[in-house]
Amino acid sequence: MKIDFAPLKMPLQRRLQTAAVLQWVFSFIALAPTCIFLFLYLLFTRYWLISVLYTIWWYFDYDSPARGGHRVPFLCGLKMWKYMRDYFPIKLVKTADLDPRHNYVLGFHPHGVLVAGAFTNFCTSATGFNELFPGLTSYLLMLPLWFRSPFFRDYIMSAGLIPSDKESASYLLCKKGGGNAVVIAVGGAPEALDAHPGTYNVLLAKKKGFIKMAMERGAHLVPVFSFGENDLFDQVENQRGTWLRCTQERLQSIMGISMPLFHARGIFQYSFGLLPYRRPINTVVGRPIRVERNEKPTAEELDALHQLYMDELSNLFEEHKGNYGVDKDITLNFV
Repeated sequence: MKIDFAPLKMPLQRRLQTAAVLQWVFSFIALAPTCIFLFLYLLFTRYWLISVLYTIWWYFDYDSPARGGHRVPFLCGLKMWKYMRDYFPIKLVKTADLDPRHNYVLGFHPHGVLVAGAFTNFCTSATGFNELFPGLTSYLLMLPLWFRSPFFRDYIMSAGLIPSDKESASYLLCKKGGGNAVVIAVGGAPEALDAHPGTYNVLLAKKKGFIKMAMERGAHLVPVFSFGENDLFDQVENQRGTWLRCTQERLQSIMGISMPLFHARGIFQYSFGLLPYRRPINTVVGRPIRVERNEKPTAEELDALHQLYMDELSNLFEEHKGNYGVDKDITLNFV
């Protein structure tokens, strides 16, 4: 295989952008197990007290992930995230105002392989969420598994990540006065297995849990579509029904995380590696769907709101696809 190396004389800005994305990919893939190893390793060294003191802290702070976490605005505003934004680049597009007197559930589609758009737009200040939607604080839901890793749990909480369970989301949506926007990658880990370039499959047809939660809490629904999210990585062919897809789905049901076999480019060459391609992501935030509080919605009411949400998401896709290079004949496919 011929390797396409990057030019030696690369502008410093480009190098810094690559470095920012490299640390993000490492954090997403390997930082949690690294933190677990470090925690255990320190117990058998003269620095054992660090792990012991952290265990005490963990005991008293155990419920924090389900209570909004510990966002650190300074870390969210680091220039490093602007370098990451410019690597692709990533842009957040506003289509309507969101009244900060209400709470919101933002459905993010599609998940992609590593949800780069969701993280950059809603966990950092790089794309200007706070300026576009003043008075709102965004919280991105992440698998609860990751909050069981020592040290790593504090790192992800500092960026506004919370566990993707009903308790954590409901805590924020129940707060009086509004101003909270809970961002849910609705398709979750299973949808990552469908993240192939040029595809527009959304795992939503049977996903009604977030709709019910919005109704129970009276939180308005907002569809979000991230154009380009599926184009960042190539993935080994894994059509539904193949042995590879069956194996991946089986592992996902056991472990709670999907394992897409993805690849893209490297640090100093463009032929292979785990860094994403430099392809644009345009995350479009749609119009809010007003939801009246209903603590015990009927099946018919739930289905009606779910259908309305799918219609609004489809309309959002149709209205904006021409702006981001999607062929006019391509439609959104609900799975």
